Amino acid sequence: MAVMLATGLWGLDRGGMWGDESVTFQVAQRTVPQIWRLLHDVDAVHGLYYLFLHAVLAVHPGEVVLRLPSVCAATATAGLVAALGVRLAGPRVGLWAGVLYAITPMTGHYAQEGRSYALVAAGAAGATLLLLRAVDGAGARAWWPYGTVAALTCVLHELALPVLGAHAVTLALLRVPGRVWSGWGRAAGAVALLLLPLAWVSLGQSGQVAWLESPGWDRVERLARNFSPGRAGPVFWGALLLMAVGLRERRTAAVALPLLLVPPGILMTVSQVRPLYHDRYVLYALAGASLLVAAGAGRVARALGRVRFDGRRLRVGGRQVRAVVGVTGVLALTAVFLNQLPVHRQDRSAAHRRDNLAVVSALAVRQMRPGDPVLFVPSVGRLAALAYPKGFRRARDIALRESAPRSGTLWGLEATPGELRRRLASVERVWVVAERSALDPRWLPPDPVERTKLAVLEKEFTVREEHVRDDVVLRLHVRREPAEVPPGVSEVPPGAATTARLPAGRPAAPRARPRPARW
Repeated sequence: MAVMLATGLWGLDRGGMWGDESVTFQVAQRTVPQIWRLLHDVDAVHGLYYLFLHAVLAVHPGEVVLRLPSVCAATATAGLVAALGVRLAGPRVGLWAGVLYAITPMTGHYAQEGRSYALVAAGAAGATLLLLRAVDGAGARAWWPYGTVAALTCVLHELALPVLGAHAVTLALLRVPGRVWSGWGRAAGAVALLLLPLAWVSLGQSGQVAWLESPGWDRVERLARNFSPGRAGPVFWGALLLMAVGLRERRTAAVALPLLLVPPGILMTVSQVRPLYHDRYVLYALAGASLLVAAGAGRVARALGRVRFDGRRLRVGGRQVRAVVGVTGVLALTAVFLNQLPVHRQDRSAAHRRDNLAVVSALAVRQMRPGDPVLFVPSVGRLAALAYPKGFRRARDIALRESAPRSGTLWGLEATPGELRRRLASVERVWVVAERSALDPRWLPPDPVERTKLAVLEKEFTVREEHVRDDVVLRLHVRREPAEVPPGVSEVPPGAATTARLPAGRPAAPRARPRPARW
């Protein structure tokens, strides 16, 4: 836990939030009625998390405070993974499993993100530990804590529900008696019933994950590398070898292997029909990998610890050999962490997270004058102004009709195409904040408001300045000079037929999707 806490706090203040974090930040600062109204239309899957962060940010609204719950949750998860290892295979395996979980780069990544995934991982690990307590004869009352923790975990993010499937496989592998199945069945059924209303509401909001694609074998390989303490080289292959050895530890494997394989397997299978899979949705399965690697290392250590050299004869029970094995384990964990140190450092860089909204705000502060109109393309770009309002305080959002909190949306309601044309007709210059992909001439947005933005900018304005940072473009557009028409010549000959054409430089192309809000 100390290792995880230190790793989580290291570089926590990156100096910028990315898109999903900014959603958490600005939604959690709304009033409870405003959050409740938002959940009716979008992000119901994150409702409990937003309400929790509402209380946290009431203490102090800041980026570090936003991420502290994830750091604490990851710290708790490392302790719970260690406790699982102790219960299943002894203190040494528990220690190694907890440390392996703490130093894995994927753990550190989500420990420093203002989203719910680290909290879900803590809940899943806690529910797994409570499951073992109930199986080991803690009595019928033990199912109440298990059901409560499992329910809270699934309400935090409903895609944690496959952890119940992993627990069912664990019970089958452990060959538990019927009374255990009965207690678990009642608890799991209660969790499923509690989750039904949330699942029904979020089903109607599934357009938020329309950007997901069906995973292939490449995603399986990437997940395997993310779950390893080393993503490539000897550390990765060594971890796989130790996991294979760890399968010989039957009780540990009965818990760790289903936790590792069942949740990703369920989501990947479902995603062949309706894409719902992303690596972060199964972060809680990483605990299974750490337990298996530690169990394999423990089995190897026990085999070596039973050996001692006494002259030329090989005998059993050498304490010095066991001490050497213990020191070797510590050195091995240190070497693994040092091997992944560049990955950890890169992950703590603000540039490593895409769409750093602090950079957008800093550009706006330096370039915009008081009263300048600003146009966000697409409208999701308004998240920069919501997360960092200081940079846009002097500007005028020319497309905004109703603010995000008042409208019950993530980034506000914009004017109709006709009203937007009238507003743009009244200005001589406008700053455009856009994603680089949105300015691609081949992008044909389905939203009529977004099409109007691009059409008016192309027809009536020209670019005078451009500033680019990462995937964000800040452009100053000024109105074109009117073309002079020779006397006596009309701009359109009488009776001439007009034909709708694509603007020059914008050939027909497959429609690209704008980046939606992500779960």
